[in-house]
Amino acid sequence: MQMQVRIRSVGAALRFAESVLLAPGQRHARRNAWAAVCENREHAADRRHDALGSSRASAGASAGASPAPGARSVRQ
Repeated sequence: MQMQVRIRSVGAALRFAESVLLAPGQRHARRNAWAAVCENREHAADRRHDALGSSRASAGASAGASPAPGARSVRQ
């Protein structure tokens, strides 16, 4: 009897290969590591957003200050 597995996407194919090749503990550790990477990326994006906001606020507070390099002026 031959077993047929239908793979619908690349992600599904990778998860299937992972389930065949890795022990359950290794799969769990890899997923935890990936979750940590994603969380670190979110925190880094938040820090960039906060830094951009604080630099804009300080630039707006000082009248006549030159804009940051590469910054675009917005006219209202």
